[in-house]
Amino acid sequence: MRRFYRGIVIVLVALRYGLDELVLTSFQKPWLRVVARIVSTGRNLDAPRGQRLREALESLGPIFVKFGQVLSTRRDLLPSDIADELAWLQDRVPPFDSKVAIATIERAFRRPVGEIFVQFDETPVASASIAQVHFATIRDSGGAVREVAVKVLRPGMRSVIEKDLELMAMMAAWVEGLSTDAKRLKPREVVAEFDKYLHDELDLVREAANAAQLRRNMSKLELVMIPEMLWDFCHPEVIVMERMKGVPIAQLDRLRAAGVDIPKLARDGVTIFFTQVFRDGFFHADMHPGNIQVSLDPATFGRYISLDFGIIGTLTESDKEYLAQNFAAFFRRDYKRVAELHLESGWVPEGTRIDELEGAIRTVCEPYFDRPLKEISLGMVLMRLFQTSRRFHVEIQPQLVLLQKTLLNIEGLGRQLDPELDLWHTAKPFLEKWMSDQIGPRKLFEQLRSEAPRYAKLLPQLPRLLHDFLENRPADHRRELMELLAAQKRTNRLLQAIIYGGIGFVLGLIAMQVLVRVRLF
Repeated sequence: MRRFYRGIVIVLVALRYGLDELVLTSFQKPWLRVVARIVSTGRNLDAPRGQRLREALESLGPIFVKFGQVLSTRRDLLPSDIADELAWLQDRVPPFDSKVAIATIERAFRRPVGEIFVQFDETPVASASIAQVHFATIRDSGGAVREVAVKVLRPGMRSVIEKDLELMAMMAAWVEGLSTDAKRLKPREVVAEFDKYLHDELDLVREAANAAQLRRNMSKLELVMIPEMLWDFCHPEVIVMERMKGVPIAQLDRLRAAGVDIPKLARDGVTIFFTQVFRDGFFHADMHPGNIQVSLDPATFGRYISLDFGIIGTLTESDKEYLAQNFAAFFRRDYKRVAELHLESGWVPEGTRIDELEGAIRTVCEPYFDRPLKEISLGMVLMRLFQTSRRFHVEIQPQLVLLQKTLLNIEGLGRQLDPELDLWHTAKPFLEKWMSDQIGPRKLFEQLRSEAPRYAKLLPQLPRLLHDFLENRPADHRRELMELLAAQKRTNRLLQAIIYGGIGFVLGLIAMQVLVRVRLF
């Protein structure tokens, strides 16, 4: 019943802000225009459409705000007035009362704010869908005063999110039951994945741990800065971290005036993303412009500053290898290998004709190579890929949903920084090097070195383990195994004879060469 009421609320909010007008009037059917006029009767729709959409998303809660954040980066798909308005959702969500934030801090650390901080700014500097941030100063263990940022969770977030997630799960079940094609998209599994990451985001200690891991991973890259966490002041509802000073990446005019190389910044962003995905399998999955700044400090000039680590994506080794092989094949335009990889991974049913899938993928992707981002409509590519995947019954992989979302963020950011950026050529050398490292001798040596302690412990136990295994086998099996072992021993003796004979032959050649040289001199 609660989900039913929430569904009604969503419909009422959409009607109150005139969102139905945005959709219905975009169609050419006369009867839809009539419906739009009837529904719009008696409402004040004087505000610009972008503002109405932003206010509706804000009133519907954090899940819808996050949806607006993703949309704000897609300026190729949205009119500029709507994209500009939705950009306010990135870090300008209306803040909650500072008194509530202070009460949360004092409850978390069981001390008055005045005893924790030397100075605390009650006016928040940023407010997002999940939490808001205040600047403060704190005295460290050595007595020095240090500038910090204090992130405080919005009150009552858990109950609000759980209501919306229940509604989304119900809608996903409906969609999956109504359409066999929708079942292929696994909507319930996608919602479950979204549920997991949203609940993770509600635990700020988890966010602090994510930041610490990313900071270690990126420490040697020297392209991105991540704030240090103050672990003595981290709580599920409050975290205190190093204050980072930079210019929001959306302020391009200010960055250009300061001398930042914007095309290089775009290329560095691609490098950071692919490093996190393919080297570490641990990537920042909420990379909208509100979470990214650029340092103007002389010591770190031009480096990225990453913020907000509530949503982190992870990939297994098999996921990374599969994705890297797909990317590498795409960059080589080896569409047959892409089709084979889909079949090997089980993404398409057995019996699918490789040549047909290869031709379909080539038809979709080939027209978009060697073009700058400004000439590529990713919306059109995705639509055609969806049509192709539906034809071949490709199953969507829920574990890659965050990666897909982050790829959209990266492309949107790259488009804003440098419309001429060639994403393919920027990423290709990185992926080729990664693939070489994965299958080359260096990778083999690293794997042998990492497994050496395990093998050293296991080898002395092998005779006993083999004896126990043979003793516990049935008599007829033991006889077969003994015969197999005898045959193996004969083979080993033959191989030893061949090896020793080869060594003797080589030594003989060396001795002959030595004798010849002695006679010559």
